[in-house]
Amino acid sequence: MNNELNLGAIKATPKSGTELLTFNEKSTGYSLHNFWQWSASDILSNAMRGIFAEFVVGTAVEMDTKRVRDEWDAYDIKTNSGIKLEIKAAAYIQSWNQKNFSKISFSIKKAKYWDPNNGMSSDEARRYADVYVFCLLKTKNQNIIDPLKLEQWEFYVLPTYKLDNYPRSQTSITLNSLQKLTAAVNYNELRKKIENCYNEQCGYK
Repeated sequence: MNNELNLGAIKATPKSGTELLTFNEKSTGYSLHNFWQWSASDILSNAMRGIFAEFVVGTAVEMDTKRVRDEWDAYDIKTNSGIKLEIKAAAYIQSWNQKNFSKISFSIKKAKYWDPNNGMSSDEARRYADVYVFCLLKTKNQNIIDPLKLEQWEFYVLPTYKLDNYPRSQTSITLNSLQKLTAAVNYNELRKKIENCYNEQCGYK
């Protein structure tokens, strides 16, 4: 007797935030918007800052925000022109009490891709994105820090082959090492830099 299920992946659809939590068809008085406020307002926290950085980069490349973020994708964002992006984020200031600013480094680990359609991992760990974008919330003043103010961010963009050929660690990279490989750009320069790095990546292949 075969007890295996073959249900396939469930594709998320965009929500408006007005959807209500109900019990037996009656409203509880709470909405999805209330959940978002409760769960995602602290965009300075480590976990949420990373997701917010993905969104920031997505706005720079004019992504379709009606396409729901897929946490199982082999990369974080795919632009309308097909560029696959991996986004990493860091900050000097955290949401907890600090005695010193955080040291800046970013994970560049290779990973296996997990396919939700067949429930299996890829055999090979590698970097699936064309371009990496390292996002640094550079502000060091706790009184004014605000991730929504995009002038407080700087971005380091690299074609993936430069990380594949990076002679030091293949698991993380420090800010100092990044700065030797590329110069920071501001938000308004980000899209063009991504496109240039993609062309460089394609030329390397």
